[in-house]
Amino acid sequence: MNKDDVCVLIPTLNEKTTIGPLIRELQSLGYTKILVVDGHSTDGTPVIAAELGAKVLTQTGKGKGAAMIEAFRQITEPYILMMDGDGTNPPEFADSMIEPLVSGRADHVIGDRLGSFDHGALTRLNRLGNIIMNKYFKWAHGVYMTDILSGYRGFTRDSIQKMNLSQTGFEIETEISSAVVHHNLRFEVVPTYYKKRPGSPTKLNPFRDGYKIIRAINRYGKMNNPLFHFSVLGVILGLAGFFTGIYVLFEWFKGIEHLPLTILTMLLIVTGILTFMIGLISDMILAYHREQILELEKIRAELEDLKK
Repeated sequence: MNKDDVCVLIPTLNEKTTIGPLIRELQSLGYTKILVVDGHSTDGTPVIAAELGAKVLTQTGKGKGAAMIEAFRQITEPYILMMDGDGTNPPEFADSMIEPLVSGRADHVIGDRLGSFDHGALTRLNRLGNIIMNKYFKWAHGVYMTDILSGYRGFTRDSIQKMNLSQTGFEIETEISSAVVHHNLRFEVVPTYYKKRPGSPTKLNPFRDGYKIIRAINRYGKMNNPLFHFSVLGVILGLAGFFTGIYVLFEWFKGIEHLPLTILTMLLIVTGILTFMIGLISDMILAYHREQILELEKIRAELEDLKK
């Protein structure tokens, strides 16, 4: 592994307590190309990073996602290791995070924090939220990725160029995970460790940002697993029609007719069936699309080999 081919990307916002030790440890491991993208810190974080030899970029926008997108446009190294600047992601796992990319086994690597962490690093609410998000992502996208909200990730530069990221906030990790599924990128999950934050308190609001993340999972899931979304909607409509139909039937036996409700029942049942069929057809189209993308990737690889 040539570590000069790796750019370590660290988004920061008021991380003066942790940024120095983090950069020093990365440098001791041989990672010299370190890019700190700062979100307008007021505690001197960029100054500390620059004094230690890291390249510092002050983001023009606002939010973690905006910082990452801005940084990705400037990175030229073939491999990118992204980690949080709050000291929760131990640099000692950097080599194992990059190895699947360098060996060609994966286009994207996720550092799994949930298997091992400091006492107090994740509250019960955090753990429950992560479990719910990961399970819902599996249902919505058809792929289980263990820790979709991890900020410890590895990328090839080619995979970043395929993702077309747009989320500016904490939903960025969800969008990245969704893009991996959508573009059929190879990924590996590497067990890491999650440390307790020694510096500033977390900037993530579990309820506000949790709602945004669930909304993002649902939005992108429609593109990756349409059968799940349309079938759920179809079943809900069908069940609504079934229950109203039972009520209409019982009332009919009593000699009472509900013509408007009968029409509504038929509409609900028919709409439910049609919605389910739309999901089934969309899933077939998506499967065909993925096959075509794989064929195009093979052709591109063959053309590149011929050029060499």
